[in-house]
Amino acid sequence: MMNKHPEPAVEASGLRVLRGGRTVLDNLAFTIPRGRITGLLGPSGCGKSTLMRAVVGSQAHVTGTLTVLGRPAGHRDLRPRVGYVTQAPSVYTDLTARQNLDYFAAVLGIPRRDRPTHVDRALRDVDLTSHADALAGNLSGGQRGRVSLAAALLGDPEFLVLDEPTVGLDPVLRRDLWQLFHRLTDERGATLLVSSHVMDEAERCHRLLLLRDGRLLADGTPDALRRGTATDTVEEAFLHLVDQADAAEPRTPDPAAAEPRTLAAAPTEATPR
Repeated sequence: MMNKHPEPAVEASGLRVLRGGRTVLDNLAFTIPRGRITGLLGPSGCGKSTLMRAVVGSQAHVTGTLTVLGRPAGHRDLRPRVGYVTQAPSVYTDLTARQNLDYFAAVLGIPRRDRPTHVDRALRDVDLTSHADALAGNLSGGQRGRVSLAAALLGDPEFLVLDEPTVGLDPVLRRDLWQLFHRLTDERGATLLVSSHVMDEAERCHRLLLLRDGRLLADGTPDALRRGTATDTVEEAFLHLVDQADAAEPRTPDPAAAEPRTLAAAPTEATPR
């Protein structure tokens, strides 16, 4: 299906984040198309969550240009238009799932008379209708995560930013969530940015951003990445790009390497990876 939205949902140029003197995101430039699922993939600690916080406007020490839905990231006009789900479920454990959603609907400014309709639809979206009146504290971690996702869906946001939404879920729930993500784009025209460190989820995305050590390794469709690296899977493509980047990285000479060292004999032991 052709993209009906030529203007990107997100556009970044020269994006950099410094934390404690360390470069967490290094001069990123990319776009995220509207009405599509863009996967943000890479190993743990590569900067995925930092990038997502930058996109929603909650990350400090961001430099460069970053626009979201035509506004600077974090602009107050974006609050009702962007839904954000963090890795840790953002729910009140002493409230039921329904009460949590009713509260967040009020925060979003949804009129009281309309809240039940919004809450019921969000519960159906994440398949939690049968647990609507259970205390969030009694739900499993995966179910609490789905309550957080339901809260993000309440206001029919144009853009959803989902940080590792399928982590810890069984294969059936992962499948069901991905089916929901595709319904959101296909039926409601939403744009999704979904992070994961599980490479097989890359195949479910329309477009991919591959991140490593705060740098963007690749930006393209799964098919284009496979073709460009002459590989069969996105995981193989990612590993190929990692090896390519490592080979191009200038090596800093180790001063100690020029000095002879005497090593004591020791049992051979495999280094864990």
